[in-house]
Amino acid sequence: MRARLLALALLAAIAGTPAAGTESQSAVTTDRLSLALAQGKLELRWLASGIVQLRVTGADAAPATPVIDAQASFAAVTATLEQQGDEQVLRSDQLTLRWNPRRAQLRMEDHDGRLLLTADLAHAADGRWSLRHAKGDPQYGIGGLNAFDAATGDLLREGKQVATAGNQGHTGAPLVWSTAGYGVLADAEPARFDLSDTTIGIHAEHEPVRTLYLLAGSPAELFAGVRQLSGAAPMFPKWAMGFTNSQWGIDQKEALALVDTYRAKHIPIDNFTFDFDWKAWGQDNGEFRWNTDKFPDGPDGALKQAMDRRGMHMTGIMKPRVHVDTVEGREATEHGYWLAQSKPAPDYFSHKTVRDIDFDNPAARAWFFNEALRHSYDTGIVGWWNDEADDSGVDSQFLNMQRALYDGQRAHGAQRVWSVNRNFYLGSQRYAYGVWSGDIQSGFASMAAQRQRMLAAFDVGAMHWGMDGGGFKAPRPSDENYARWIQFGAFTPMFRVHGDFGQKRQPWAYGPVAEKAATDAIRLRYALIPYIYAYEYRNHVHGVGLVRPLQFEYPNDPAQRDRIDAWMFGQYLLVSPVVEQGQTRKQLALPKGRWIGYADGKVYEGGKDVTLPVDATGWSDIPLFIREGAIIPQQASMDYVDEKPLTTLDVNVFPAHDQTHFDYYDDDGNTYGYEQGDYFLQSLSVKRQDGVVTFDAGAPSGSYQPALRHYVLAFHGDVAGTVNNDGHALPRFDGVEALRDAPGEGWARGKDRYGEVTYVKITAGADRHVQLTSTADQP
Repeated sequence: MRARLLALALLAAIAGTPAAGTESQSAVTTDRLSLALAQGKLELRWLASGIVQLRVTGADAAPATPVIDAQASFAAVTATLEQQGDEQVLRSDQLTLRWNPRRAQLRMEDHDGRLLLTADLAHAADGRWSLRHAKGDPQYGIGGLNAFDAATGDLLREGKQVATAGNQGHTGAPLVWSTAGYGVLADAEPARFDLSDTTIGIHAEHEPVRTLYLLAGSPAELFAGVRQLSGAAPMFPKWAMGFTNSQWGIDQKEALALVDTYRAKHIPIDNFTFDFDWKAWGQDNGEFRWNTDKFPDGPDGALKQAMDRRGMHMTGIMKPRVHVDTVEGREATEHGYWLAQSKPAPDYFSHKTVRDIDFDNPAARAWFFNEALRHSYDTGIVGWWNDEADDSGVDSQFLNMQRALYDGQRAHGAQRVWSVNRNFYLGSQRYAYGVWSGDIQSGFASMAAQRQRMLAAFDVGAMHWGMDGGGFKAPRPSDENYARWIQFGAFTPMFRVHGDFGQKRQPWAYGPVAEKAATDAIRLRYALIPYIYAYEYRNHVHGVGLVRPLQFEYPNDPAQRDRIDAWMFGQYLLVSPVVEQGQTRKQLALPKGRWIGYADGKVYEGGKDVTLPVDATGWSDIPLFIREGAIIPQQASMDYVDEKPLTTLDVNVFPAHDQTHFDYYDDDGNTYGYEQGDYFLQSLSVKRQDGVVTFDAGAPSGSYQPALRHYVLAFHGDVAGTVNNDGHALPRFDGVEALRDAPGEGWARGKDRYGEVTYVKITAGADRHVQLTSTADQP
């Protein structure tokens, strides 16, 4: 009889109706359920413990839009199905789903039984979806602001919203999510959302939304799910963690002189990005090649060799259009590569007739990375600044333009792809896609407005974000504005400056006070490269990058729900740049917990406002705080990334009573070897309890062998009386310099701006279990 009941239950699951006589004990294992509706059927499929797919039966299994990664794969999910009265109940280790066919209603509960969402599916087969949630749940995602939106705006979303790529710095995704523990992702482009205090409505104008994904978990878990569905962001090259100077109006002689000045002043920089100047723009014999009038040593590689000697990379602008009467233009006409929405028109720069390429066409994409462009790449243009594809009005135009360059470069060589583009739609990240905020104005108001634009970008999965530091458009930024903008930019994922035609954005162009403030900020950025690069890897693997809005880290704190004045830089640093002219005092609400001032070592108790003095004459300060529990690897500032082999890594450690972790990461910084396991990853953790600090360095994973030989750990707090590794006493040295000079492991005492320090030197890449006992606990 029991076997018959189990069979009936499973048949009922397939049919989408309850089986008569079945009870809750009659459970079967399955990862899917057929949901019968008045207007059709849906298939429910459990893709992961926190990801559920709802798809209209008969819809193509392939993604309808580039939002979803066609190569996405999922491990099998074990879920149990049982009948409970009118409902069929599916349970995984994270969620419970309750399907009521009579009401056409699906409820999603977390593992504690808390109701997250109720999906009313009566009209889902027609592509109109409706979900209910608890009153007042905060909603995020969908989109941000473009460069010219008047309002600065905030992060919460309500009312009627359109998820679109947009133009001029806009970032969008058919995604709405809540710190209450859920997210909803539509396979749609564009998508329309109608948000009320209790409901989420979703539909699309042109094609019905045939597939919807429900996600559950913390913000980090939600974005890990988005990464699974939409695809991973490939890692940028390590040099892209550094500083980029972009300039419109330049030639080879000036470029070399500027780089030499950076080097002479020891102002770190890794990348120079050229505007129209580098290309033979509009020239009949090929416009994807070097402009030999301005860059005579470009085509034979001599300029590349000169830049390589200086530790510099060159990247260049690309446009979605080509001139109709050039080699490329005639080929586009012959093969039908033009975008239908684009009509021949004069180019504003060359004044010759141009037209846009249709990058949704796979043949056009394959053609775009042509022989001339491959030669330009081989001779030094190793990254892509894609501009103005947002003018087409086609959401996927920018995505597929960069896809053409990504696919072309990866097929041509092993060097990692880098790009910056002027809008974003979810799915773009699969193609090494960065976004910048558009052709913004200079000035303090414009700079302050970039905070919301940046944080809103992360809310839709655009984790590689940057801006035109200093502002693009006139007037020239004031010296103070420039200095403060560089400090802001140092704590963004993509750190770059740019200006309108002929404008200079080098630190020394803004006077000695601004130059010093800017230089110090750039050097601080480079000191943090080991910390920053670890989050580049985390973004690739887990879908959350270097910068995260405060609601990511504090989802249960209502005070952090809609803040744009501060953000987390990794897990352990909080920054709130100065964005007001002439400011002398700054008020800041620190989240709960204990914080340490990065510059002065002062300890602050969070959960209340603090008032900070601001240097209104030297512009020397950046409000930056260390979270208790922090593990922060740092290096001596270099003139460019990997200028010198990193054999010893300094690690600042601020132990807390709860155990904290940091995964130190390194690889060759340039190739895709990490995809095959050629990396170095070591987990570091620390905990303080009863006067004893325990620090563990786990066994490393990956096949990469870095130059790194030792960690010098700086433990801040009560000075140690004894230091042991696995119960064996480490030798003590007379000061940190003697410790550094020693060939092996050991420890020393010292002081710095944070107070008493115990320095411990251990072998990197080795399994270590270190215990520090405070002098206060010594007999």
